[in-house]
Amino acid sequence: MRKLVSTLCSGVLSAVLSAGLLAVPAHASGDHMKEVLDRGTIRIGVLGALKPWAYRSEDGNMQGFDIDLASRIAESLGVDLELVEVTSVNRMEFLQQGRVDMLLAGMYDKAERRKIIGIVEPAYGASGPSLMAKKGLISSWDDIKGKPVCAKQGVIYNSIAETEFGATVVAFTGNAEAKEGLRSGKCVAWFYDDTIILPELASGEWDGYEMPVEALNSNPIGAAVAIEEQDGALGVFLSGMIYRWHSDGTFLELEEKWKVGPSSWYAKEHEKLHWDTSYLVSE
Repeated sequence: MRKLVSTLCSGVLSAVLSAGLLAVPAHASGDHMKEVLDRGTIRIGVLGALKPWAYRSEDGNMQGFDIDLASRIAESLGVDLELVEVTSVNRMEFLQQGRVDMLLAGMYDKAERRKIIGIVEPAYGASGPSLMAKKGLISSWDDIKGKPVCAKQGVIYNSIAETEFGATVVAFTGNAEAKEGLRSGKCVAWFYDDTIILPELASGEWDGYEMPVEALNSNPIGAAVAIEEQDGALGVFLSGMIYRWHSDGTFLELEEKWKVGPSSWYAKEHEKLHWDTSYLVSE
């Protein structure tokens, strides 16, 4: 079975490469891919409290947009899936230490991060920082000047609220604590991604609240492997999977399933990257 899986995996990689979408240097190594196949399990780092992207259901099982993607990766490789909960603070460290094989953890693709870990292309999402506040309290970004805003520790853009808009960031260990800080009046707004705020508002649990301002910008969200694996078999495989999801409409389907859209970004990426992937499927 492992030999068959390895053969199928190699076939997928060859098909991706022959399509002209990716190029692997001659020195690229498949050692980590072989390790995953031999182990029979792939360990994927995901955020554990990022509804609807990755969170625990009432029965304690992980679910969400990113969890569905992780399941597809394991299924394509023919291995079991081990979900490893990470945080914004420790996710890159987990990857460097080999505690996870790859990350699907809501991480912005930034130049400084590319020096540490192997962020693959294309991006699998995009988002920008915005605000959630009680209706009528805030009408522009200028309204948070000199006021406390709740945020999550370790988020790369937290400093924007302070340096550009003069707010005081009150950082909590997680999103649940940050949202509770907003509810309890510790902050005038919750400062976080628009792709998280919009599903929260749609959940029906935040009557009387709104997203009163547009997101500041749209940042690409990247999946990652260890930096030495970026051009290796594992990195190329992950990149090929993301190309395929954009092409075959997987992202559009999950966007509807998890009520995180519709977003113009996924639609545009689908149109741009659509190509015939039917020959990659092996029944």
